Amino acid sequence: MILKRIQILLLAFVLFLVSSCSEYQKLLKSENYELKYEKAIEYYEDGDYYKARNLFNELMNIYKGTKRAEKIHYHYAYCLYHEGDLAIAAYHFDRFAKTYPNSEYTQDAEFQAALCFYDLAPQPSLDQSFTKRGIDAFQVFLDKYPKTEYRDTVNTLVDKLHHRLEKKAYDNAYLYYKIGEYKAAITALGNMIEEYPDSPYVEDARFYILKSSYMLADGSVIEKKEERFENTMDEYYSLLDNYPNTEYKNEAKKIKEKTQEYLNK
Repeated sequence: MILKRIQILLLAFVLFLVSSCSEYQKLLKSENYELKYEKAIEYYEDGDYYKARNLFNELMNIYKGTKRAEKIHYHYAYCLYHEGDLAIAAYHFDRFAKTYPNSEYTQDAEFQAALCFYDLAPQPSLDQSFTKRGIDAFQVFLDKYPKTEYRDTVNTLVDKLHHRLEKKAYDNAYLYYKIGEYKAAITALGNMIEEYPDSPYVEDARFYILKSSYMLADGSVIEKKEERFENTMDEYYSLLDNYPNTEYKNEAKKIKEKTQEYLNK
């Protein structure tokens, strides 16, 4: 009995889907644009962004130059966003803002365009071009709307994007240390500190500059050892001056002792 009821419910559900799809296909072929507009809004409000997007896409050309064109374009961009087509959504939010600069939706569209770049920004191990575009877009947004209600949100998102760039720069520099290219590691880690002096990775970078400096000195030809070990001592004091309670204190101290041992010979 229970199994039969389940089968009936499943059959009813399948018939409903078939009917719904059939109705939608008829709607796509229809030239009743008023009905298409109403159904597009209905689909959108119900969260059926796929159906709404297809209808809005067609209606943008039909209603071009009319009052409805603005709302259609705005909703179309949001459909793309909700469906995960972020790069295309960013393009249409930006295009909307430029086409309708005085619209009540313009500020939100510009914020959403920047948000698309934020969502597109990859993990630090990957290319960060979208991260940089997101930072630039948010900065332009804040310059244009300094009192926006999104200000705190934007600042938080920009901080997160900067963090990804800092992590990328640190990881790239640390890789030189990891593969034993100590001279390149010192340069790259130093550049990272210069570019991101307030980064949470600066302490780590200073330590690996110290360690790279020691490894470089230890593996150098005799003519260069003394100068490079002196540089190692400088890096040790630089680390401790900036981070007197560094988590690397014990390991740094061991490097200092080995360095002094050589210089005292």
